[in-house]
Amino acid sequence: MDTRPVVVAVDGSEHSLRALEWAVPTALTMAADLVIAHVLPDTTQLWMARRSALGPGPALTDPVTDRIRTALSGRDGLPSVRYDSLEGEVPDALHALGAEARMLVMGSRGRGGFASLLLGSNSLAVATRALCPVVVVPPLARTGEDERITGRVVLGLNLDDTVDDVIGFAFDQAAARRVPLQVISAYPAPAPAALLVAGEFPPTAMDPDEYGHVERDARREQAERLRPFEERFPQVEVDSVVAPADAAGHLVDASASAALIVVGRHRRRLKPGSLLMGSVAHAVLHHAECPVAVVPVRPAG
Repeated sequence: MDTRPVVVAVDGSEHSLRALEWAVPTALTMAADLVIAHVLPDTTQLWMARRSALGPGPALTDPVTDRIRTALSGRDGLPSVRYDSLEGEVPDALHALGAEARMLVMGSRGRGGFASLLLGSNSLAVATRALCPVVVVPPLARTGEDERITGRVVLGLNLDDTVDDVIGFAFDQAAARRVPLQVISAYPAPAPAALLVAGEFPPTAMDPDEYGHVERDARREQAERLRPFEERFPQVEVDSVVAPADAAGHLVDASASAALIVVGRHRRRLKPGSLLMGSVAHAVLHHAECPVAVVPVRPAG
């Protein structure tokens, strides 16, 4: 039995409170404890350091977690909840906490973010380096009952790069939520007609004569990748989709009616622990309308 908690990062902003509303039913669905974590502001951390130098004093109160504790008190249907007030830089503090978590949930931006940014720097930094899956909840994401009514899990399956950890996470989420799983794989599109007339072929395109063959191969390979997971999760209804080109665009379109998009963080050719993120995951994080789970590759051994 997996006893690791679901962790949600809060800072009092509307973005983080939206993430909290998503994390509460998710922890219940996964039969997990919920850790509500707040990284203290720099000014508070500085005051604490100066106060400790003067000797014992009054215990610190964290107004952000205090407000959330008050808001949740008496609310029915809550998981077991723990509150953590953390010190340090936000990405570093959450990285350490996420090392022992089943997933880490964040809003798309924090209180200090610029309104013009689609994704805050802390959210991107945590999603890039965390040791557990990171779920980023955008401002317009459905939560609570709305999510349960409309929800399905969508997996972006790159047939060359996506590893089994990512596929397993998507199936596990669909099974826990009792919703269908849609699997989207993209293959190269044929060259545009104008380029064919000119005798030119862009690097990502192919001769139209090969188009049907590549699509059939993609469908076969997708079915082979999914077969072991369909056997492990017979209760999950799988909708397999193979579409030409623009994997990120297909996933962003699917996010309009999904409960969760799942993508892998590392490409297979990158070393586990790499701080790089694939371009599809990066684009989906910035533009999806529903929560996005970025799943890392577990180090071997």
